[in-house]
Amino acid sequence: MKRRDFLKRAGIGVAASAAFGPVFAQAQPTIRWRLASSFPKSLDTIYGAAEVLAERVRALTGGRFQIRVYQAGEIVPGLQVMDAVQQGTVEAGHTASYYFVGKAQVLAFDTSVPFGLTARQQNAWMYHGGGIELFRPIFADFNIIQFPGGNTGAQMGGWFRKEIKSVADLKGLRMRIPGPGGQVMSRLGVVPQVLAGGDIYPALERGTIDATDWVGPYDDEKLGFYKVAKYYYYPGWHEPGPQLSFYVNLQEWRKLPKEYQQAFEVAAAEANLSMLAKYDQVNPPALQRLIRAGVRLRKWPTDVMKAAQKAAFDWYEEEAAKDATYRKVYTAWKKFREEQYRWFGVAELGYEQFAFPAS
Repeated sequence: MKRRDFLKRAGIGVAASAAFGPVFAQAQPTIRWRLASSFPKSLDTIYGAAEVLAERVRALTGGRFQIRVYQAGEIVPGLQVMDAVQQGTVEAGHTASYYFVGKAQVLAFDTSVPFGLTARQQNAWMYHGGGIELFRPIFADFNIIQFPGGNTGAQMGGWFRKEIKSVADLKGLRMRIPGPGGQVMSRLGVVPQVLAGGDIYPALERGTIDATDWVGPYDDEKLGFYKVAKYYYYPGWHEPGPQLSFYVNLQEWRKLPKEYQQAFEVAAAEANLSMLAKYDQVNPPALQRLIRAGVRLRKWPTDVMKAAQKAAFDWYEEEAAKDATYRKVYTAWKKFREEQYRWFGVAELGYEQFAFPAS
């Protein structure tokens, strides 16, 4: 084809796009959804992922698909988001699936489990390792379709009023720690509690709980835990790569035009990536501020780590033996984990063990 002819045809294509694009956009319906978050607006990074989703969906649809985000407690409490989406009280939600293991223990693998996958590994499993496909029928039973919706990266181990020197020091400790982390901690003698983000500080201040986990330095500083609990433990073996999820009511999802469904999926993927990147940017200076404020940074004792790891896998095997759905997901997850650990143990760990301590 001659260059002149190509440019002529290209010009026609551009003109056609300009002429018919607005007409196409006008032909699409205007849709307004409500999204309930499990998180307070003050935690701008974890709450903000839903705002990233809403903003991108609006932009991709020329403002015709609008999602309004509500913080925890505005429509429903943070720990009732799944029920609200399932029942159609709201069209969508943003939450952590391990909050709802009381409905099905297998939901924990949609977020994170102790000694499980890192954020990168979780993304690999979800997007390319079959994770999403495994979970779609499980969530369909709850009238929900789910999408990865952010990750905090490896979390910290939690805030404690007293120093933990051995497993024995955990006995009888009242700790806010949800999901599988709470299950494992209970096997080490801890009394686990599940509290939404906004309820943790008052409970810690009043002494209703003795310790708490949350996310990491940036959010933990905002919530003020360092004012009432000075010992800050790492690593967060109970949540090495916790994924948040966007929930959508299945009937509402099926009503959406295909173009809107695509816009939602693209926006969710962007929010998923953006949250992790922002936490990686804001956590380092926040940790330094906490240390300057007198926080005592402590690494988990080896005996605690070993006991927790054994308790975790004993528990997984017990659950897999009695629940066929759990066993199906756990078997696939465990195989994927082993492959990932071998690879990361060569490339990533080999580099990190040399480079990180040297800095």
